[in-house]
Amino acid sequence: MLSEKLKLSAKEILEKEFKTGLRGYQQEEVDKFLDYIIKDYETFHQIIEELQQENVRMKRKMEEQKRTVDTQPQKPVAAPPVYGNTNPDILRRLSNLEKHVFGSKLYD
Repeated sequence: MLSEKLKLSAKEILEKEFKTGLRGYQQEEVDKFLDYIIKDYETFHQIIEELQQENVRMKRKMEEQKRTVDTQPQKPVAAPPVYGNTNPDILRRLSNLEKHVFGSKLYD
């Protein structure tokens, strides 16, 4: 998967030969720089591999949890009663209660 997208491998970088010109680069300096590149390249490759493995583990875990949730019976969740706790609501309910209990005696 990853190796299909990469153009160079650490081995190809290591084995790369450069032609020297009249005033070419110092071979030792080029080799040291390539060594740094190879180390970084190998580190990046290792990190990518670890992240891909972690991604696979997380996907499996997510699927497992989804299966667990899907197989458990769903408990109905009762909605909590809605009470208006504002003063007009309380006064209206109190008034209705008084009318019901005392009837028309209050208003005579």
